Formats: sequence, structure tokens, C-alpha cells
Amino acid sequence: MNILLLGSGGRESALAWKMSQSPLKTQLFIAPGNGGTAAYGKNINLNPNNFQAVKDLVLKENIELVVVGPEEPLVKGIHDFFLEDPDLAAIPVIGPKKEGAILEGSKDFSKQFMQRHGIPTAASRSFTKENLEEGLTYLQNHALPIVLKADGLAAGKGVLILENHDEAQQELKLMLSGKFGEAGTTVVVEEFLSGIELSVFVLTDGENYVILPEAKDYKRIGQGDTGLNTGGMGSVSPVPFATKAFLDEVEKDIIVPTVQGLKKDNIDYTGFIFFGLIKVGEKPFVIEYNCRMGDPETESVIPRIENDLVELFLATAGKKLKAVKMNISPKHAATVMIVAGGYPGDYEKGKTITGLENIRRSTAFHAGTIAENSVIKSNGGRVLAISSLQDSQFEALQSATADAARIYFDGKYFREDIGFDLM
Repeated sequence: MNILLLGSGGRESALAWKMSQSPLKTQLFIAPGNGGTAAYGKNINLNPNNFQAVKDLVLKENIELVVVGPEEPLVKGIHDFFLEDPDLAAIPVIGPKKEGAILEGSKDFSKQFMQRHGIPTAASRSFTKENLEEGLTYLQNHALPIVLKADGLAAGKGVLILENHDEAQQELKLMLSGKFGEAGTTVVVEEFLSGIELSVFVLTDGENYVILPEAKDYKRIGQGDTGLNTGGMGSVSPVPFATKAFLDEVEKDIIVPTVQGLKKDNIDYTGFIFFGLIKVGEKPFVIEYNCRMGDPETESVIPRIENDLVELFLATAGKKLKAVKMNISPKHAATVMIVAGGYPGDYEKGKTITGLENIRRSTAFHAGTIAENSVIKSNGGRVLAISSLQDSQFEALQSATADAARIYFDGKYFREDIGFDLM
């Protein structure tokens, strides 16, 4: 079958790598893809948010399955667009409809959803311009630190953790005055939870689900988890502190009520649910939902899945996940992200990348790269995800870190301590 994968990052590279191995695949198209995804299929230069361009491609290339990598097309309703078009309605789309993608698209909605269905999460209240004064009074008496979250998609920048009341009040005013644009028209004020974070993923057909490997990612730019937040500097899977007992509790208290809650609310959800969790003591709490796979977690999760990914997607589309048995490798995966000079601030692009052929025990999943006359150049903040699958966590970390050092471009930077805190 002909398959279309939408997106251009490291997550999409890992999905393309895995789908390209399926005997069910005739041809894989990646739109727009990046400098590395052409190794797994055919890159098509189009914007995934341009639904008409997506339709034209699907009809031209006889696409029989569409997999949506990033959240934006889902929140904007690409699945609905397919269902409402007679030419496209029969083509399965992996990724929720707009009403399901709102789990990620609106933090206010997701908090209300969790409260409604008894899913453990931090206490919170939401405020708009209309009740700003009430919000300022609420903040004055709030325990410190205070978490402020822009309701909508803010490219990973809409969450602030503030250590004093005056600063929190000032930031609430700024956010409601347009600091994060449309994303900040509602602001969620949340209790701060102290613990250690991890990510859990499921693939659901709306009735049933399969649990994918869990992962932990590293957000800070600096060694020892210091400095500015980024889109993610690396990840590991499995997560040593996520014991079987803990993950069983995650399934019972979080996954099951989420899938059942979507059904109760008449939200027909087909695709990934990413649970951003925090372990407080021995208890799991939901920090956030995402309606797609994480990045760079995907680059550690996908290599551990032994099932045919295309087969999994077809079972999801056909509401047949109940019959699927997941085969997860007992091996350990580690991903080290190589980023551009200046990232996460103003970063450099167009730097020639060398040394990819020197990688020994890892896979280089391209993230922000472009191919110019068969020369690979940097084209984003996060440039390459170096992922290694080995028998032990130490071996995986050591291999990914060593292979990241074998690649060069001007201004290149990566963290050498990803995952070592868990040893």
C-alpha cells in the first residue's frame, strides 16, 4: 500500500524508518520530510497544514493510509477534513479528529476532562481577561511556586514556573494581554507538583488500546539539567524508576479512565495519546496530554517496538487493536540530540554536516536537516537524534553519546550526560 506520513522532525524520521521496514508498504511518502527521510521513502515539499495540497497529493499518488506526525494539523482538523470530503473519506487517518486533538490544543479543556473523569492531576483554575481581577486575587494567596500555562499551542513556550506572587501576577497580565498570542487568551493556574517526570504512550482505536514503551526525556540545554528549556535534548527507554507496579497504576488510574472518558464524552479518538506524567512519591499524576508521539521520546520508543508499525496502524484504523499483542524489546534505547549553535535561542542554519558515515552502533534520525546536492546541512535548532539500542542502559547511553561525538558541523552541541542520572 502507498502511505503518507506528515511532518519533518526527528519523530517523523523514526516513524518513517520503522514503517519503511513493513512488507505491507509499497511506497512511503513523507511531507515535507527532511535531509534524512529520503532514505526511507520519497520526500514531498508541502506544508501539512495546507489540507488542499495534502488532498491533491493523496489522490495523485493513490495514498491508502495517512499518518499525522505533528500536533498542529490535528488540532486544525485534518482528520475531519478527510472525513468530510467524499474523495478522501474512505482513507484511514492515524491521528484524532479535532474534538480529540483538543486534549492537547486546550489545557483548560484537558484539565476539565481530567477532573470530570477522576484522573489524578494538579489542582488548577483557569482565567481570562474577563475575570483577570479574580485571577490576581487568587494568585496572591496561592502556594509557591506557581505554574502558569497558556491554554493553546505555544510551540513549547507557554508554561511558566514562578517563585513569587508579584511576578506571577505580572505574568498573568502579560499572558492575557497577548504574550503568547491566541494561545494565551485563557491561562491555567496550576499547583506545582514536585517529582520526576516521564512519558507514557498508547495507540487507541477509540475502543481498545495498546501500551507502547515508556520514555523519559531531558528538556534543559545544559549538563546536569541546567539552563533554558528546549524541545528536548535526549531520551531513554525503558525508564528505570517506572516499575511494573507503578506502570500498572498508570494504566488503572490514568490510561483506562482516559480512554473510557473519551468514549463517555462521545469523542471518537483514533491515534496516539501521549501522557506527560510526574511521579510524586509512588503516585502518577498527569501534567499534560498530547495528541501525538513525543520528540525526542519517539526516537527511543520506536526502536523497541518489534511489531510491524503499518500493521498496528491498520488495526487502529479498523478498530481491531483488541486482537493485537505488543512485542516490546527488552533492550535499552538511548537518544542524544545534537543541536545547532545558539539553540534554544537564535540558532545557526546551513552548516555542512560531516561524519554521519562514522556512526558505529546507533541510528541517526534526522530532525532539522536539509539535503542540498547530496550534501546534508543543518536546517533547524534540533538537528540530529542519535539513537542506540543495546542490551543494557549503560551500553545504549555510551554508544549514543560516542556516536554523537563522531558527527561534526560548525557550532554543534550535545549533552554528554543524558540518562546517566538514572544509572
